[in-house]
Amino acid sequence: MDWRVFAQQMASMARDLLAQETVLATLQHITKAATERVAGCDAAGILLLHGKRVETLAPTDDMVIESDRLQERLTQGPCFDAARTSNGERVFRIADLTAEQDRWPAYAARARDLGVGSMMGFLLYTDDEDLGALNFYGHRPGSFTDDSETAGWLLASHAAVAFSSARSHAQMEQALATRHIIGEAMGILMGSHHLTEEQAFDVLRRYSQEKNIKLREVARRVCEEGRLA
Repeated sequence: MDWRVFAQQMASMARDLLAQETVLATLQHITKAATERVAGCDAAGILLLHGKRVETLAPTDDMVIESDRLQERLTQGPCFDAARTSNGERVFRIADLTAEQDRWPAYAARARDLGVGSMMGFLLYTDDEDLGALNFYGHRPGSFTDDSETAGWLLASHAAVAFSSARSHAQMEQALATRHIIGEAMGILMGSHHLTEEQAFDVLRRYSQEKNIKLREVARRVCEEGRLA
């Protein structure tokens, strides 16, 4: 491994990640970089946990999706554990999934049928939050070396910061869009029913609660139809 070249690649990737326009594009850039820049990586993906439900983001191969679904069904597996809690392991590496595994026996036996020979993964985290796990798959046993693990850890560190930043930016844009559409809906109600700003917002809020519909959706309907349905 030429670490000088790798450092240059990481610096270029960091700039590219910040230039992506969506969270998904950011994550796709990360997993593509994993297959291109981490020795032994044939496929990669990001696993998020919502309770015991698994969400797979930016997979580079169907094998990643099938592996995550398998771990969800079994509620066990290295990626599942890595994403579960910051108190657990933040890095894992399984050299040979074709050998008997004491820790995840049910998963390992079925993962071999998916074409997984070895695995490596990293918890994506910042000081403020845990974001899931970035996982690497090799078709052959022994695909990942110590250098692979170091490169994967460096990539995951950049990925966590970029993922967190992209998600925060997306949430801020959504909040601004929501505020705009609610303001527009309030203006329509104020004009058509001679309401004050406070009264118009109260109408939207009460309708949202009574119909169990999100306030943003209520506002969108008013903007499209000019009235509450």
